[in-house]
Amino acid sequence: MSGVGSSAARPDEPNAVRLGLLANWQQFLLLVVVNAFVGGMVGLERAVLPLLAEQEFGLASRTAILAFIVSFGAVKALANLVAGRLSDRIGRKQILVIGWLFGGPVPLLLMLAPTWEWVVFANVLLGINQGLCWSTTVIMKIDLVGPLRRGLAMGLNEAAGYGAVSLAALASGYLAATYALRPQPFYLGLAFALAGLLLSVLFVRESQGHAQHEARQAAPVAASNGSRHQPSFRDVLWLTTWKDRALSAVSQGCDSLL
Repeated sequence: MSGVGSSAARPDEPNAVRLGLLANWQQFLLLVVVNAFVGGMVGLERAVLPLLAEQEFGLASRTAILAFIVSFGAVKALANLVAGRLSDRIGRKQILVIGWLFGGPVPLLLMLAPTWEWVVFANVLLGINQGLCWSTTVIMKIDLVGPLRRGLAMGLNEAAGYGAVSLAALASGYLAATYALRPQPFYLGLAFALAGLLLSVLFVRESQGHAQHEARQAAPVAASNGSRHQPSFRDVLWLTTWKDRALSAVSQGCDSLL
């Protein structure tokens, strides 16, 4: 398969792993939809929580109102790190499901929160949800498409996620203006969390085998080039955050988007 696929199964291996966008389009599209629900979870609070802070909790201080953003960002950064490490150890699908389990209670907490501390706690759970689920959908798409379409996989993932952020913010703002700040806008969150969890449990398939298949293909090339060294986690962290300027810039840009 030229252009969109990087590997094909032999005729005598009907169940062999195949890399490429066309070969895995159904799972790829499913992951795009799942990531849209991940983005929707963030978007539904963007228009409502600042108003909720002022009108229902009486928070006039911008610092207090933005505390939930700080908590979200810090927790999401740690969850991103954990997602990458654990997805190689216990599998991508398990991390995706765990992320949705953390995200499920968020809309309920926001609907029922008697104090602002509940909102901050809900945002901590949302940060875990975003860090685990968003990162994992990126990893799984890259697994499926192989080395030739990684840029396209990333682009589609980010377009789906951030498009859902904006649409969910618009929808939640409309519901808040039409009905009330609570609970109507957060019904969307319940729908997003339930749909994301069910799709992840019932239909998403583990993609780690695709990454292992690609690694086996690349091993002879690496050996012929005299590169057998497997970088440690510390090496990767140093390379992507400081040593390589391009990777450092990408890391900072991606982390700043949410």
